[in-house]
Amino acid sequence: MKIYNSKTRKKEDFQPIEEGKVRMYVCGPTVYDNIHIGNARTFISFDVIRRWLIASGYEVTFAQNLTDVDDKIINRANEQGRTAEEVASEFSDKFIAVMHKANVMDPDVRPRATKEIGPMIGMIKSLIEQGHAYAADNGDVYFAVRSDPSYGEVSGRKIDDLMVGARIEENEDKNDPLDFALWKAAKPGEPMWNSPWGKGRPGWHTECAAMVHRYLGTPIDIHGGGSDLAFPHHENECAQATCAWHEGFANTWMHTGMLLVDGEKMSKSLGNFFTLEEVLEKHSAAALRLLMLQTHYRSPLDFSWERLEGAENSLARIAGTVNNLVWAARHSEDEPDAELAAKLNAAVDDAKAEFEAQMDDDFNTAGAVAAYFQLVTEANTYLDQAGSAADKDAAIGAAASIAGAFKVLGIELPEPEEELPVGLLGVAAGLCAYTGDDVNEAAERILAARAEARAAKDWGTADAIRDQLRDMGLAIEDTAAGSRIKHL
Repeated sequence: MKIYNSKTRKKEDFQPIEEGKVRMYVCGPTVYDNIHIGNARTFISFDVIRRWLIASGYEVTFAQNLTDVDDKIINRANEQGRTAEEVASEFSDKFIAVMHKANVMDPDVRPRATKEIGPMIGMIKSLIEQGHAYAADNGDVYFAVRSDPSYGEVSGRKIDDLMVGARIEENEDKNDPLDFALWKAAKPGEPMWNSPWGKGRPGWHTECAAMVHRYLGTPIDIHGGGSDLAFPHHENECAQATCAWHEGFANTWMHTGMLLVDGEKMSKSLGNFFTLEEVLEKHSAAALRLLMLQTHYRSPLDFSWERLEGAENSLARIAGTVNNLVWAARHSEDEPDAELAAKLNAAVDDAKAEFEAQMDDDFNTAGAVAAYFQLVTEANTYLDQAGSAADKDAAIGAAASIAGAFKVLGIELPEPEEELPVGLLGVAAGLCAYTGDDVNEAAERILAARAEARAAKDWGTADAIRDQLRDMGLAIEDTAAGSRIKHL
């Protein structure tokens, strides 16, 4: 397995710190609003990465934080006349709920910043004692960036270059304009905790380093997030952790690409800003995931409603193929064609091998999905050629392989069609005097009656059967393997 390491700018053979185990951390949201689809792209991407590591046999421990104290939360609370705790609690719950809706697995550990103040204070004290941080007269505590000789390695930046053209906040309390806050002195009306430097709250960059060290230990195997977090957030996290514990912080850094909407950067001013919740109100999570996974996680992803509708159609086609394979296996009447079955089995093996190769190559979901799109095409060709001589084992094997591969990606195919309604018994009784109570047998009798009517060119009877079924929300589908009654 090879993974692109943002820190080294190259693909590397993945070698976990502990054989067979992976410790992984992905930065979570600041809970002051509903997450947008750009955020969702990151969380879905790392959910798939985690799923593939598990499918590959690794024991994965996955942690993701909730930033529930921050300037954005405080500002939102002041705007709405609420407490910061109320805002954070509301949007923490909403985030977890919409992640479930998007079929994103819960993390093994989900620490919240407000519950981790003690470990953060402990880390800050250690940094001060080692000369990597200092307390200002105003009660703030700052990290001394130039005390870390490796600063800039995560994002590929040089300290001296950061001073050129940088938008650095003027602050006479800092020893150096590049230094960043580890602890912020309390202001009226803000959440605050006691500390050796007075009442205050942690800086944003502080929480992840302390949480990773507490829950996963350092160094970890993988640290991930959106590309916008590489600098300064991940750079600052890494600086604190390496200076506090001298153990390294993360062996592999992974970052997702930006999400665009119709080729443009998403923004409220352009009217192309969409939350995950509103997208999932209109389309399935499976289709959204399929759309997102057709682009490599490191590449820019262009979202559009048309592309999402296309993903829905693709999903229906995939599910339809799976259902048709299963149906053909159950209803084949003639001797199976061994040559065609062997060809289908070979296509399944090829798809599986290509899927695994693509996923092992830096989690290339675009290539992995393409491998199974090809299998869907070949399976449909097989169904057309085999007709009523479909091989049960080959058809069921292909169906299971397709459904299983997409499930590994967290894409749940639409459920098989509902059972046929008992009302078919009445239709069958009227058409062909069927008096039994087996709905499937009644369906077969109706199909036989339609076939007889069509053979006799009795189009009135054939049309009447079609109309009765349509009134029940059913239709007759003619396939190479025979005809069947299905829901509209």
